Amino acid sequence: MRASRLISLVLLLQAGGTVTAAELAEALEVSERTIYRDILALSAAGVPVYSEQGRAGGYRLLDGYRTKLTGLSRAEAEALFLSGLPGPARDMGLGDVLAVAELKVAAALPAPIRDASSRARQRFHLDVPGWFEDPAQPPPWLADLARAVWDDRVIQLRYERRAGRPNPGGHADSGGRTDSGGRTDSGGRTDSGGRTDSGGRTDSGGRTDDRTVAGRREVVARTVEPYGLVLKNGGWYLVGRVAGDLRVYRVDKIAELTVDETGFTRDVEFDLGAFWAERADEFVRRVLAERVTIRLTPAGLRTLRHAVEALAVREAHFHPPDEQGRVVVDLPVESVAVAYTQLLRLGPDVEVLEPEPLRDLMRSAADRMAALYRPPEQPNAVAPGESGGDDADVGDAA
Repeated sequence: MRASRLISLVLLLQAGGTVTAAELAEALEVSERTIYRDILALSAAGVPVYSEQGRAGGYRLLDGYRTKLTGLSRAEAEALFLSGLPGPARDMGLGDVLAVAELKVAAALPAPIRDASSRARQRFHLDVPGWFEDPAQPPPWLADLARAVWDDRVIQLRYERRAGRPNPGGHADSGGRTDSGGRTDSGGRTDSGGRTDSGGRTDSGGRTDDRTVAGRREVVARTVEPYGLVLKNGGWYLVGRVAGDLRVYRVDKIAELTVDETGFTRDVEFDLGAFWAERADEFVRRVLAERVTIRLTPAGLRTLRHAVEALAVREAHFHPPDEQGRVVVDLPVESVAVAYTQLLRLGPDVEVLEPEPLRDLMRSAADRMAALYRPPEQPNAVAPGESGGDDADVGDAA
């Protein structure tokens, strides 16, 4: 701990010129007395640190005690500091490492561009989670996973999943499934490798399913070679190889994790970014497996992109508008049930034409909504054209 603090102290002095003991104590979150002791330790170790007396005094390093990164331009240095994500790095247990690394880079920069870090942070901020989401705590196993990814260590995990639900990994890895290897799984299974499994199982790929089912949830055991971590819209995903197949797991669904001492040899050709882009696109396309036909008003057409997935809008077929500006759209959706919840957001600006079950759901919802907003009947209301009470008798008699 003290060695790390001494390194940080040297870097602060190198980056900041003359710095007071109070400023150093605040930056390192220690007392000024500790700073005095650390300065003495640095001097004893041969670091040329000396003090300046007076109102503008403090501690500084001997001029020239610095390694300069003279090859970086200002734009390159500022881009370098923008490339780091402090929040995700902290979640992976790398917050202190990142802070020290940035401090080292800042200290080594030439004086004219040493303010690159502060300039970048003053002008740009990356906010990863989506709107209206509570700031989530990092998954409990994230730091251990990050270390396993860095060190290429095999992991043992127990993973909670929903039966029959696909994930972005190219196959669902849940209940009944079809994956990119042509494998079909439904409780007992036969796959392209000739494996047949049922209940608790061990297959030729070293995969064991210690399966516990509660309703539609189940917990499975996997031996995984962790290839990488992906942060998507505030959620963390693990990309790993299981028995030769690349799979994707949500980190927050990992129930237990153990990092083995066993290492693995990763495929040097593996490109995490390209893999994720391809599998994410395949996942969304696979999810949007059904189509519905709707008619939209001009207002509904403008609002459609806020109600359904962006890919659904891109893959939709838009017919020419009619004389009222309404447009018939053939829209890909995940299911009738999902389309129902999405299209309700468009209110009276959408009419479902097909399929009939979805049209029936929308009609029922419209009837129930109309009943909610129907004005209450007035018990003593008089029908139009009638008069009430004695006045009617008098009028008739007259």
